[in-house]
Amino acid sequence: MKFLVLGAAAGGGLPQWNCGCANCNDARAGRIPPAGQSSLAVSVDGAKWAILNASPDIRQQMQASPQMHPTALRDTPVGAVLLTNGDIDHIAGLLSLREQTAFDLYATGEILDVLAQNRIFDAVSRDKVSRVSVALDQPFDVLPGLLATLFAVPGKVPLFMEGAQVQTDLEGEQTVGVRLSDGHRVAYYIPGCAVVTDALLDRISDADQVFFDGTLWDDDEMIRTGTGGKTGRRMGHIPISGPDGSIARLSGLQAAKTFIHINNTNPIWQPDSPERAHVIGNGWQIAGDGQETEI
Repeated sequence: MKFLVLGAAAGGGLPQWNCGCANCNDARAGRIPPAGQSSLAVSVDGAKWAILNASPDIRQQMQASPQMHPTALRDTPVGAVLLTNGDIDHIAGLLSLREQTAFDLYATGEILDVLAQNRIFDAVSRDKVSRVSVALDQPFDVLPGLLATLFAVPGKVPLFMEGAQVQTDLEGEQTVGVRLSDGHRVAYYIPGCAVVTDALLDRISDADQVFFDGTLWDDDEMIRTGTGGKTGRRMGHIPISGPDGSIARLSGLQAAKTFIHINNTNPIWQPDSPERAHVIGNGWQIAGDGQETEI
């Protein structure tokens, strides 16, 4: 399997349009690389690709990636788009893929309902783009030779669907991870996860490669930096650090591990930060736009 990181950042990207934090200012000044909003492409042959989450930056991401360029007058190497939740940073890019070129759109029934309830997504023609409802824990061919399985991970409904009471560790169709296999190797894509449960650890124990939620370094990062009023867990994201953070919880996993969906405030963006050194020292990679991985 071949993987191409189209976007490594969380919602808003790096730099975020309205943020003057140190990371965003450094990205604007070219001191650290900018990053688009989270999206990962996967292929088994390097010719036909599936895109996991269609970020609002998808046009620029595809332009920057020769693998995504058309090979004929009206053509695309993208055979499928798969959604892991209904967050704006994972579905808004569908509106940039509305120019009457065919591909398959895969998601759970609940996520497809989010699209159906917002008529702007009717611009993505159903005559050209088939919407395929996928049941949890039922393998399907997302591309020829590439088997995908969606499974529930703890999370919450999209921000624009929140009510007065929000449960952040729901397990159902609203937030899913993806198991990918070409029959030889196994990879997991989990860009949003509120908590690493024992059941989740057991599920991903066969991984050769994991792309995992790296949104925040610690739970109160946005409050501490003055960039927001919510903890990471309130937003449905487990922190990287701490005794129950993702590094600690996934420390026994025998797989290559990469953080993706990284918030603009996260100190691991800084090349000389102790936080980045800690991540790398614990055997993790940090995704960047254009990064290629093959297993």
